[in-house]
Amino acid sequence: MSEKVGIVFVSHSAGIAAGMAELAGQMASSVPLVAAGGTDDGGIGTSFAKVSGAVSDAQTGAGVVVVSDLGSALLTAETVLDMLPDAERASVAVVDVPFVEGGIAAAVEAESGADLAAVVAAAEAARSAWADAESAAPSAASAAPSDAESAAPSSESGEYVREVLVRNKEGLHARPAAEFVKLANTFDAKVSVNGKDAKSLLGIMSLGLTAGSTAKLSTTDAGGRAAVDALAALVETGFGEA
Repeated sequence: MSEKVGIVFVSHSAGIAAGMAELAGQMASSVPLVAAGGTDDGGIGTSFAKVSGAVSDAQTGAGVVVVSDLGSALLTAETVLDMLPDAERASVAVVDVPFVEGGIAAAVEAESGADLAAVVAAAEAARSAWADAESAAPSAASAAPSDAESAAPSSESGEYVREVLVRNKEGLHARPAAEFVKLANTFDAKVSVNGKDAKSLLGIMSLGLTAGSTAKLSTTDAGGRAAVDALAALVETGFGEA
């Protein structure tokens, strides 16, 4: 297994930090995910020693991204970063992002084998992922595709399009969205889903694709047809949940 960027979850609560590592592990099972929650004596707060140890434990050689739940946790993480030797500091990034969304996005990006810069960018995208969610959400007027539409791709001006029905009872929630994004990342081609980048976990989740809604997959890239078809087939399976 190739080295992957590790993620450290710093929280004032040991339970919250452990819960985040557990949640992220459902979508990024091969990524080093380390919890650093609570004080040294098990109380509410943060611990320099715990965060420092977690950063060391998460380091496989590909780098580490540290996410925190509150301002003082961020300060603790930044203090740990400042105290690292120069050579080690360069491979550790402390990010100020939404704890859950940023942490999950970072973990899924790391699972794809992305480098430190790409994992940081994925986490930072959490700040704006839901900014236009309301306008992007499917409306009641978005009819499900007919069998003919679902089975027959359309092409216009070099664009390859597939429309597929979301079959999951819970819609495209975190786990299937992560599976979708991981598959998208195996292709070089750029694919859009209802206007969002298929390789962006938070972008896909922000669409709010519920059961019975339509996912419009499209690409204008040469060779993108295979990516669209593979992603459409995955959605049509219901991710094992339908």
